[in-house]
Amino acid sequence: MSDLKPNPLPLSTPFPPSPRRAPLGTVAKPLQIIIDCDPGHDDAMALAVAFARPELKVLGVTAVAGNASLPKTYENLRRTLALLGANEVRVAAGADVPLVRPLWVAPYVHGDSGLDGAELPAPSGVEHAAGAVDLIATLLRESAEPVTLVPLGPLTNIAILLRDHPELKPKIAHICWMGGAIGEGNVTASAEFNSYVDPDAAAIVFAAGIPITMVCLDATHRALTGEAALKRLESAGTLPATIFADLLRFYAIFHKDRYDWPASAVHDAVAVAHLAVPNLLALVHAAVDVELGDLARGRTITDWYGDRLVQRNRAADVDVAVGVDADRFDAVLVEAILSFK
Repeated sequence: MSDLKPNPLPLSTPFPPSPRRAPLGTVAKPLQIIIDCDPGHDDAMALAVAFARPELKVLGVTAVAGNASLPKTYENLRRTLALLGANEVRVAAGADVPLVRPLWVAPYVHGDSGLDGAELPAPSGVEHAAGAVDLIATLLRESAEPVTLVPLGPLTNIAILLRDHPELKPKIAHICWMGGAIGEGNVTASAEFNSYVDPDAAAIVFAAGIPITMVCLDATHRALTGEAALKRLESAGTLPATIFADLLRFYAIFHKDRYDWPASAVHDAVAVAHLAVPNLLALVHAAVDVELGDLARGRTITDWYGDRLVQRNRAADVDVAVGVDADRFDAVLVEAILSFK
């Protein structure tokens, strides 16, 4: 995919890549994860990776408002699970608005339904009536070992969890979040969508002292899936492959219109794949804080040196994704989708 021209702003850091601190699942010892998402085309494909990879064990999946309103993201989540045959996984709906601001949604990317482009099966999953935060708390308590949280949308549910259940922080092994941007944003010049929608929640999560990997646009805009993947999916002839091909084709409209790219950035799937595939991302340890002011709302301020955010009590304790093996990711994504029959 070297002919593609992702993210026009070049990224430079003063340091070579750092060792990863996120746990890595293996076939012998699958990593226990809880996914919080706002489907969304890239969320749906992230779920495909999560349920396809034997290195991962999905304990539950929750929905948050973001790419679309909560009723739509929750239905899209459950329809995607039905498509993947994940009928027994526990699911719940979470926050329908950000902590303190009006909700901003993205029909200009994902369509009015949040998942336009294909007709998915009837919703599935074992519903947890008490809601997303209660389900996450329950799953953390039930687990014999700390669990990795994988938020793929605004961090509203995770911030509420940390606020309402501070005693459960030791049960969280790591947070691997798809969000943020070091260089160019994708909803404003400064901010990536997930951090823009609920910057107040993001600020709470980054201040919580829990190990975090920030899989930001500077990596995901370099992991593009295009025509070659579409052809493989279309030739497979299975229902999941056909539906995901249709979703990718719709999702590509935004990337063509906005960036003039011949392929799509499947952001959320990169964050999930990082937990199953070694050496997929190049990471740098950095201090990160979130801007709450209006001009640069949602900007993830990233300090490589770790001493210029001292006044904000930030240490270089975030793994920030600054590069990706794009060809390998493309193969991981397509192979995951093709594994469903």
